[in-house]
Amino acid sequence: MPEPDEAVVAQTGPYQVELTEGQEYWYCRCGRSKKQPFCDGSHQGTSITPLKFTADRSGTFNICGCKATDDEPFCDGTHNVI
Repeated sequence: MPEPDEAVVAQTGPYQVELTEGQEYWYCRCGRSKKQPFCDGSHQGTSITPLKFTADRSGTFNICGCKATDDEPFCDGTHNVI
């Protein structure tokens, strides 16, 4: 069982999702959400908080699934080395 303040790997690759320009989203940072890659409140009881972001354009995006990216919420390939 992961420590409560440690992110878990939701999947070892990105989630391809459609985002809409100007819409706000909440990216799951803890890895516990059942609505990956978005927050469903499962971080409650941890010190991990979701990331609020607004899509700057509409389209398909690769959102991080391993929760280790340096380019939150977007995949930067870190899953290839963890």
